[in-house]
Amino acid sequence: MKLVVFGLTISSSWGNGHATLWRGLVGALAKRGWTVVFCEKDVPYYAMNRDLWEIPGGDLILYDDFEDFRGVFRSHLEDADVAMVTSYCPDGLAASDLVLEAARPLKVFYDLDTPVTLSRLGDGGAASYVGPRGFRDFDLVLSYTGGPALQALRDRLGARRAVPLYGHVDPGQYRPAGRDPVFAGDLSFIGTYAADRQDRLTALLIEPAQRRPDLRFVIAGAQYPADFPWTDNIYFLRHLAPEAHPAFYASSRLTLNVTRRAMAQSGWCPSGRLFEAAASGAAILTDWWDGLDAFFAPGREILVGHDTGDALAALAMSDAELRRIAEAARARVLAEHTSDARAADFERAVAEARHPLPARRPQTEEA
Repeated sequence: MKLVVFGLTISSSWGNGHATLWRGLVGALAKRGWTVVFCEKDVPYYAMNRDLWEIPGGDLILYDDFEDFRGVFRSHLEDADVAMVTSYCPDGLAASDLVLEAARPLKVFYDLDTPVTLSRLGDGGAASYVGPRGFRDFDLVLSYTGGPALQALRDRLGARRAVPLYGHVDPGQYRPAGRDPVFAGDLSFIGTYAADRQDRLTALLIEPAQRRPDLRFVIAGAQYPADFPWTDNIYFLRHLAPEAHPAFYASSRLTLNVTRRAMAQSGWCPSGRLFEAAASGAAILTDWWDGLDAFFAPGREILVGHDTGDALAALAMSDAELRRIAEAARARVLAEHTSDARAADFERAVAEARHPLPARRPQTEEA
């Protein structure tokens, strides 16, 4: 089977959450016999922070101008079984047109940013990767977000078939690692700066750092502004390559997950960081969102922080208590949330889209 993807990036993990997800999924699909061709616009900010140059059993196409590569793309689509466009693909509309013209492949849109997509379109704005016909012409729409968002994709964007394809983790890349003194702390956070989650980051990390100057806090990520409210006990790392993430997670007593506002409001949108941290053996403190308890058991596999008091209470827990929570979370992830599991979900969704179940006749009351 051959999959052709027009996506944001797989080659650089800098400032985005797409790349590591794709790396895990592509690796899992390769083990299942798939060939994946990933078409990525070669933009300067990813080129300067590239940390992957080839993909297993497939082909990475880095292009400058979409039109110059149109012939290359068409040749790959001619023998593809599945062709996919993703959210935030820089040439999403042109790629969608090309995919929808192709005769052979199943046509798929994968929205890894569904809450943002719906929010932008709901405010009367636009999403650069969604055309005037929405998703009506695609055979299948995959969504990183489940729950009510799936119905919204059908009702508002015309998706004929919308199913979730959640985040995941490659346990071969994310597993318990030794503590690194460079990353050591009591509470760590990894993520690109985002203004829409700053209030929760303040409540769950900044204010605890101010109240507990005896503890060490660590933040890793890109695009943090000069006026960010740093304190003397918050240590900053601008960017970590994916291979350093397991040691980063494992080197603090707790690691923090803070969800982007649109995704928290939508619910049913687990960050890939949650699964990566759990697979790395970290105890996790997270903000709350609807559907969280479908992925982890609060209090047993994950700690939930609604406010600064919750964060301080979590920091006061014993090492033994945090270790039990971390072990339970890792077991849950290895059982349900690996890249191999998502590859199986993907294959199932593709098979069902190719061979949809017959429509059920409406039931009538017996006389």
